[in-house]
Amino acid sequence: MAKRRKEKRIYKYECSLTGDTYQLTEKCDNPEELMSVNSWYELNPDKDDRPDDIKKKLGLQLAEKEKAQEKEENANTEN
Repeated sequence: MAKRRKEKRIYKYECSLTGDTYQLTEKCDNPEELMSVNSWYELNPDKDDRPDDIKKKLGLQLAEKEKAQEKEENANTEN
């Protein structure tokens, strides 16, 4: 007799901040508290320990540089 393959159940959830949908193979107790990894890093930029190449792929370094330049420009115009 052939073995029967175990079916994987896939649960779809939505990020509470960005509205992105993603899939998990385990059921979550509190789906309203789930958030995507990118959303978590946006809320906690001081804890962003991802390597630079990953940040570059996501385009985060460019955004950070632009913010830093804007801060410098604002500081220069105030003086």
